[in-house]
Amino acid sequence: QVQLVESGGGLVQPGGSLRLSCAASGRVIRIYTMGWYRQAPGKQRELVASITNGGSTDYADSVKGRFTISRDNTKNTVYLQMNSLKPEDTAVYYCKMVVVGRVVDNYWGQGTQVTVSS
Repeated sequence: QVQLVESGGGLVQPGGSLRLSCAASGRVIRIYTMGWYRQAPGKQRELVASITNGGSTDYADSVKGRFTISRDNTKNTVYLQMNSLKPEDTAVYYCKMVVVGRVVDNYWGQGTQVTVSS
């Protein structure tokens, strides 16, 4: 069994910064791609950023230059540094990992609310 636990969401003013973290625990042998997704009210869940186990990254056009994804393989943790936040970044943010445990499977975090408002 693998669990992902997220932290770091909250309320921030436009132009502010937040750092999200997501740590995997349980029967984890290896983790392939890690990613962050978000879902705003009334919208579909969308990919925000991803990072492979080799360190290659990919970003949604809407966050390029403002968000940075990184990972610490020794801690089975992925981070999302969010700068210059905008009201349109308001959403529930979910982490996702492709984990090699007893089997290879996709796992999701529980979600953390990010609200950008003055």
